Amino acid sequence: MSESSPHKDANAGPVTAPETVSFRSRAKEFVELHDQVQTSIGLLDSLETFLSTFQRDLSAVSGQISDLQSRSRDIEARLRSRKKIEKPLANLITDLTVPPSLATTILDTDVGEAWVPMITDFEWRLENLKARGRVRAARDLGEVAEGLRIVAATKLRAFFLALLQPIRTSMTTNMHVVQTTVFLKYRPLYAFLLRHAANVATEVQKAYVATARTYYETGFRRYMRSLGWVKARSTEKDTGLVSGAVDAEKQTDAYLERLNYSRIEGPGVTLTYMADDKSHKEDAEALLRSALLVLMDNGTSEYAFVTTFFAPEPSPPIAQTPTVVSSHLFSPTSLSAILPADDAVSTPATDVFPTPRARERTESLFSTDSQPPISRLSREEQAALNAIWKQIMDPALEHAKTFTQFVLEPLPPVIPLLTMIRLTEEVMGEVQKRGCQPLETFLFGLRLQMWPLFQKAMTDQIEAVKKLAEGATGGYFRRAAATSDASISTICKRYVVLFLCLVMLTAQNEETMIFSNLLRLRQELTKLIEVHTDKLSEASARAKARSAVFEELLQGLTRAFRSAPGHPKAQSELAYWREKEESARNQNLR
Repeated sequence: MSESSPHKDANAGPVTAPETVSFRSRAKEFVELHDQVQTSIGLLDSLETFLSTFQRDLSAVSGQISDLQSRSRDIEARLRSRKKIEKPLANLITDLTVPPSLATTILDTDVGEAWVPMITDFEWRLENLKARGRVRAARDLGEVAEGLRIVAATKLRAFFLALLQPIRTSMTTNMHVVQTTVFLKYRPLYAFLLRHAANVATEVQKAYVATARTYYETGFRRYMRSLGWVKARSTEKDTGLVSGAVDAEKQTDAYLERLNYSRIEGPGVTLTYMADDKSHKEDAEALLRSALLVLMDNGTSEYAFVTTFFAPEPSPPIAQTPTVVSSHLFSPTSLSAILPADDAVSTPATDVFPTPRARERTESLFSTDSQPPISRLSREEQAALNAIWKQIMDPALEHAKTFTQFVLEPLPPVIPLLTMIRLTEEVMGEVQKRGCQPLETFLFGLRLQMWPLFQKAMTDQIEAVKKLAEGATGGYFRRAAATSDASISTICKRYVVLFLCLVMLTAQNEETMIFSNLLRLRQELTKLIEVHTDKLSEASARAKARSAVFEELLQGLTRAFRSAPGHPKAQSELAYWREKEESARNQNLR
């Protein structure tokens, strides 16, 4: 740039002095600018070097990230695989273990309420060990579980046999309370024995059957004997329509009151301690009612217990879910018939009823709501349970049958006999509702035994009236029987009582055995009245006498059925005697 510079541009024009001065004054700036450019170039070179290095590092990091992603995918796949086997493996480990607490309970504790959920858990583990039999660990643990099973079965056997001891040693033990509060509560323990120790379960069952059989045999023997003592204090003979000196009106009131014994609802039953009072007397049908009601309550409650407690258990319970047995099947407050306790003077606390009170249908020990699901059992299983019940109750049934025969000998009058038949039928209907088939069969047999006796009693009544009518006519070789207006009037009143009571004891409109016999009796009574009035010589006197007797019968039937429930046969009977009375009155008017 100096003037002496040899490098001047040949094409450049001449440099003037001011320009030279301007260049020189700005030379420092140009130098600084040159230095900045050089610095920027250096920085750019450094940046280029850094970027090259960064690119190489970034490529390396990218490769590492790819490796990490690949490893992460492998880990996730392994995790998913392990999660798939985690639950089965946990279940397998659970199945193949016996908790120390469970083993301690079986080995070191007595049987109690704590055993109920424990035995369910233990049984579940036993079943799982059997199902995992191919696993070596299960086979190894199976020996331990088998030992625990043997210990549990041994303790349960001793436990159930000990529960029977109070029943064996004392008749004051309330059998039904023991069944409700003890046996049914420990039903899952017996179910365990059924499935895993059948021999022990059979031994427990036989021990219970023997104990209960002795209990009921003793109780029913003592109770039926007490009823027999009461029955022996008064013997009622069937005087029939023809004979007897009982006032007809008093007889009507007595028989109408005794009809209450034909129903379950009604007066309280006879208690054992009442027999100790030698002046205490009861009607025959009242004593039979007491016997049948006690038999019904004890028999049906025992059947309900047998079909619940001893029912077969084909499948184990659900895992970790204790088996719950409902204890409301029997209610201690509803035990209306507890067998008597001893031979001598009995206390009310141990008698057939806690207190002498009226009997209501709602006091049934067994209802359809609480009935065990016996219908789900096979025929063979039901037969087996029925056989158990029969083994227990056979002595009681025999005592009840013997007492029934004692009541029926000598043959009671027709009305009490039909009262007993209706009572037997109502008890049989209640037993059928409660689902006790064996007891229903027993009562059906008693019913079949009573109906021929009723037919015989009615036939005796008819034959007595027939013989009296035939005897009143006299003959060549026989003397006429004496009949008076008073005797005919008494026979008619007794006929009204008989007809009224038989109709009140018959709910059906048509019952052949009863109404066919009443029809025959009515025919013979009509014949007797006609034979008696035929003794009068004048026709008008005969007609007047017949009209008076028929009128008396008609009025008696009308008064009797005024307060009695309506029945078609009552109307037809009234119509018959009304027609007879009108016919006799018309003859008198002629």
